[in-house]
Amino acid sequence: MVSYRETDSILVMIIGGLVWILVASARVVVPLLQGWVMFVSVACFTFTLILLFLYCSGAHGGKCVWIIVDTVYHCIAALFYLSAAVLQPYATILLLGLGRIYQINVAATVFAFVATALYVIHAILSLIRWKRST
Repeated sequence: MVSYRETDSILVMIIGGLVWILVASARVVVPLLQGWVMFVSVACFTFTLILLFLYCSGAHGGKCVWIIVDTVYHCIAALFYLSAAVLQPYATILLLGLGRIYQINVAATVFAFVATALYVIHAILSLIRWKRST
């Protein structure tokens, strides 16, 4: 049976992958800002994939420590993605009037905020699950 954790992880990876691809395919105006967005999207994609494999393989064994790991990771990921989602619109504004590149950055901005919302939702659900387990 697939739980919300696995479903949410797959959805977050798809949305985060889109952010990664869109930022990589557009012109980088401010390398520091968009470099942070790329770092956050790639790092969160990688760590979410690792956590997904660990959960699907049953390596967690249902122990409370894994609930804490899941909670801490998703809270940090939500905070990082929030910072990236706030920086990406600034880079997008600098591209106003460049047509297709501007549109790609708008899409990256939208998906960055969607990924942030998904990580926040998962963090809240993880905090609730952590509170119930103690």
